[in-house]
Amino acid sequence: SNTLQTYAMDRSRKAIEKLLDLRPAQATVRRGSRLMVIPIERLTLGDVVLVRPGERFPIDGEVISGSSDVDQATITGESMPVNKQVNDLVFAGTVNGTGSLEIRVTRLPKDTTLARIVKMVEEAQSTKANTQRMLDAFEQRYAIFVLAAAVLLIFVPWLALGHDFQPTFYRAMTWLVVASPCALVISTPASILSAIANGARNGVLFKGGVHLEKTATLKAVAFDKTGTLTKGTPTLTAIHSFSHLKEDEILRLAAGLESRSEHPLAKAIVQAAHARDWNLPPSMEFRAIPGQGVEGTVESDQLWIGNERMFVERGVKIPVEVMDKAAALQEDGQTAMFVYSVSTRKFLGLLAVADALREDAVEMIKGLKAAGIEHIVMLTGDNAKVAAKIAERAGVDEFHADLLPQDKVTVLKSIQNKYG
Repeated sequence: SNTLQTYAMDRSRKAIEKLLDLRPAQATVRRGSRLMVIPIERLTLGDVVLVRPGERFPIDGEVISGSSDVDQATITGESMPVNKQVNDLVFAGTVNGTGSLEIRVTRLPKDTTLARIVKMVEEAQSTKANTQRMLDAFEQRYAIFVLAAAVLLIFVPWLALGHDFQPTFYRAMTWLVVASPCALVISTPASILSAIANGARNGVLFKGGVHLEKTATLKAVAFDKTGTLTKGTPTLTAIHSFSHLKEDEILRLAAGLESRSEHPLAKAIVQAAHARDWNLPPSMEFRAIPGQGVEGTVESDQLWIGNERMFVERGVKIPVEVMDKAAALQEDGQTAMFVYSVSTRKFLGLLAVADALREDAVEMIKGLKAAGIEHIVMLTGDNAKVAAKIAERAGVDEFHADLLPQDKVTVLKSIQNKYG
């Protein structure tokens, strides 16, 4: 029984260690004027690593050259890509966007944020249920006592008291069977193993018997936001027209241009258009501007689609009406993208994209409260505005935003101190 449980725990541990597969095994390092590809284990603090568009970061570091949008969902849980400029920090295992970056190594491979996540999870796995720990200590002493008593029950009556050997031996064997610790010792690991296996079949990974046993006494539950309470991928949530074009026409033109982009926000727009079974118009002279947006020509009209910064840097004044609507969308936890026609020098409309709440999240939280959970908390690496809106819609009691994985551990400890 204990061997089977160890096997099940090893399978869970291997699943956790696969997190490290997110990190490339090699890195492109600049040594003087030469670029060399070396194993990440040979990286030293201060090395300059080149990360091309679409590549994963092999190491934690600080940007020293270039700018790009980085998908940090694997580490921080942020559903939207984060723009990285010089002096910004990047994490091993995250994905570079459309720009090329040079980073200075700030942590060795064994100290990266990703490596620390794996270590924290493995430490959590090494804990056994309290009942199981007590039985592990008890079973060894009890087994020795039962076996020693069986030996005495054979030899004391037979040799010292002169009883016949056969009934004496039979009586000792009866004692051994009745007093055997097998059922007691097997019961706890077997029931825990069964529950862990049942959880795994339903997509729930328990990191050890202690966590499973404590679910019976839970008073507070903390949820990660991205991919747990939310779907984890951006979706188009709203279209607003500020021109003669209808909302569907704005989406069709925008999707035609964004179909050439690899950005997650662009994919959300294109998916929304594909869901309507439209044939998208081709785009020409496409160009992506990292941290700002895209530009190109669709149906003879030159379009710019991007954030406020794109227009500020190009000296294009955004009308008050359009800016107010964008501010309202951002206040509501959505990312607003402006659609601008260079040919007519007019803002055509706004596209809003957000990480949508899962359909069953609200019902699930109500169910937990009905089951006796006193306090429900949401943790996220996303910004506070987005977190506040998701928390409000989901019905959680408290939320914490802008967290890195180690910050989440700290918050969990404070919740544990408060609720036991």
